[in-house]
Amino acid sequence: MLPESVVQGGEKYWSWELETMDPEQRKELILQRIQSQLSYVYENLPFYRDHYDKHGFHPSMVKTLDDFSEKVPIITKKMLVENQAHNPIFGSYAGNFSMEEIERIQGSSGTSGTPTLYCVSRKDWERSAEISARALWSIGVRAQDIVQISFPFSLFFAGWGVLQGVERIGATAFPLGVTDSERQLALMDKVGSTVFSATPSYAIHLISVAKQMGLDLRKNKVKKLFVGGEPGGSLDSVRQVIEDGWGADVYESGSCSEMYPFNTSTTCEAKAGVHLYLDEVYSEIVDKDDPNRRLPMGERGAIVYTHLWRQSQPMIRFWPGDESYMTDEPCSCGRTYPRLPEGVLGRLDDMVIIRGANVYPSAIDKILRSVSGVGPEYQVILEKQLGGLDEITVRLEYDPEVYNHLTPGGKAESLDNLAKEAAHKLKTGIGIRFSVEVIEPGELPATVVKAKRVIDRRKQR
Repeated sequence: MLPESVVQGGEKYWSWELETMDPEQRKELILQRIQSQLSYVYENLPFYRDHYDKHGFHPSMVKTLDDFSEKVPIITKKMLVENQAHNPIFGSYAGNFSMEEIERIQGSSGTSGTPTLYCVSRKDWERSAEISARALWSIGVRAQDIVQISFPFSLFFAGWGVLQGVERIGATAFPLGVTDSERQLALMDKVGSTVFSATPSYAIHLISVAKQMGLDLRKNKVKKLFVGGEPGGSLDSVRQVIEDGWGADVYESGSCSEMYPFNTSTTCEAKAGVHLYLDEVYSEIVDKDDPNRRLPMGERGAIVYTHLWRQSQPMIRFWPGDESYMTDEPCSCGRTYPRLPEGVLGRLDDMVIIRGANVYPSAIDKILRSVSGVGPEYQVILEKQLGGLDEITVRLEYDPEVYNHLTPGGKAESLDNLAKEAAHKLKTGIGIRFSVEVIEPGELPATVVKAKRVIDRRKQR
């Protein structure tokens, strides 16, 4: 059943009341939910009660949103993992739910060892479907669409949120998941998918694969791409590469496993960044070195998230290590939620210090995607010279469609110019010198889910 705002003809908004609410009124509702959640976790979840007692905090101390930011201690992934190890299987922050009340058991990817397990109650899972539907509706997904989902369907949440939203709207789901790229494209044409969902890196990778197959993605039926899972979808240069290659509009949604539902921030039709659904997940931008100091609009800092409704493993002031900045300037779409103008810029723990400069992989990606003729794959190799100076080499593939028709001499000269242009833009944009090596297409592993492009060999010496 569609929500009342849609049934009554509100085609633009899934929930007109929530999406266009006066921001001051929304803050009042958020404060009420925060106070309710703080009481709930303190009274029912030993993890939070012990954590708050240790820091001398009590829920009664929060009278305002400023109190919440200034007085409530953060939690981290490391704390959750350690708590689960001592309180298997879901930790002492799971809530008092019987297995009959648990709808899903999901988990982290577990790349560093045993995965963190997440339990989601039936009520929380149903609410997730509603929020995911709101996100997909805001980018124009409707019942007549066929949505092809190429995120993995596994222990990791990944594509489950997209699937929930598609089903809630009543659109047709094509949950193909992770498969070989040629099959993705062949079945896309055969089925007639109108919406495609993947990581930005994989969407760019498929542009190259389509060219190799002799396909023009701009001629298929996909008119919208819904990307997430990594930074990039709200960066102008990255989005432009995808839109040019697909002939379709790109929208971004984001969150993290701990903060499921995933789609609690979404690009609207204005493409002016991702709107933050603060009435579902309250988001703050705080000082990187002081998580109890909230930063003003426009200033870059760390993101801290809080579940306002979820009661199975709720996250209260969770620090995922992501960096961004926020604006509350009015958006032409009419939604009154604040926005992250460029989405999540990157992870603080992905940041590398090169010759004294803080460098984020997303900044390198943004610059390289603005250089014409760069292929879908590249690597950044960090090494230390004998004298102790950091050496940075970017190995990037070229786009064969741009260069392979040239004579051998003309091609060599053009690729040399490509390397010089990329090096110049990196030096100008980041402030340090990069060596750039242009390599043949296909030399680097293809990105099929999330990209891992920075290889730091400095610690190996």
